[in-house]
Amino acid sequence: MNDQVFGKTLRSVRELVDGGLIEASAEAGLAAVEARYAIAITPEFAARMSPVLARQFLPSVDELTVAAGEVGDPTGDAAHSPVVGVVHRYPDRALLKPLLICPVYCRFCFRREHVGPDGGVLGEAELEAAFGYLAGQSGLREVILTGGDPLMLSPRRLAAILGRLAAMKQIEILRIHTRVPLADPGRVSVELVEALGAAGDKALWVGVHINHAEEFSEAGAAALARLSRAGMALLGQTVLLRGVNDSVEALGELFRAMLRHRIKPYYLHQMDAAPGTAQFYVPIEEGLALMRGLRGRISGMGLPTYILDIEGGYGKIPLGPGYLDGQGGMQDPFGGQHVLAEGSFGG
Repeated sequence: MNDQVFGKTLRSVRELVDGGLIEASAEAGLAAVEARYAIAITPEFAARMSPVLARQFLPSVDELTVAAGEVGDPTGDAAHSPVVGVVHRYPDRALLKPLLICPVYCRFCFRREHVGPDGGVLGEAELEAAFGYLAGQSGLREVILTGGDPLMLSPRRLAAILGRLAAMKQIEILRIHTRVPLADPGRVSVELVEALGAAGDKALWVGVHINHAEEFSEAGAAALARLSRAGMALLGQTVLLRGVNDSVEALGELFRAMLRHRIKPYYLHQMDAAPGTAQFYVPIEEGLALMRGLRGRISGMGLPTYILDIEGGYGKIPLGPGYLDGQGGMQDPFGGQHVLAEGSFGG
């Protein structure tokens, strides 16, 4: 491993080879992957690369195989985008995507056809049009900054965006979705935390995307602490991924780690069917079994909602495991006898 290359984000297959993260023999085969999908691995993750980090962030030739059912816009954002940069699927909340740049590019990303280091930054006219649309929606109560990763914005620009949104009287809640605190913790600077204060008296929630407990580090923990000490409410978002967290043990360790760092596990996402992501697919039946396996083994605070984003832009639905058996009894989550017989609810 070449420590000299780890002072910067690695953005090419050649840099990954130079850093010892992939074999030189794989370089030619990954050229087509690099040409189609963005690559970025921060020094934070590159310096402590492990199998679960490698699986999430190192490119693979499997990404060029598009399975049946995989589509470029699996969540149907385009059908609900009234102006550039806005997705308005639900009556009371909308997404604002001020940029499509991320600190790292996940190999399973549902926006992988659009994100990248050179794309998706809203110009001033586009941003004004987005603000105009949002301000005109009287039923809107929440705006979610996503992308891309909003914490890749400069503190000045982030503060300006939050300030404009906070000035809209009907908006009660602002939310930011990010990987920055663990992927690039140094970016959570004093200036960035101060910029978040531009939300004023509006409730500001930060949703942190974390898929495995190995993503936490001392520096990441310090970044999360800076956010929580500044009054940010932290939520955890996780994607269920084959070979990363598809076991009760891995998920349990992850959700306990979130709680230790004052993060409430919020959503466990059934992976969206983006092109070239079949290698990560976990069937819903397995996901339900994992949720059943977690019940009773970790604190109720640590159990997220398992959800599916219905293809075509129809929104999210919960995928709750069933605890009632076919005879009206209740399954014992620890594998024993039924603990509740039919009719025992009382009259």
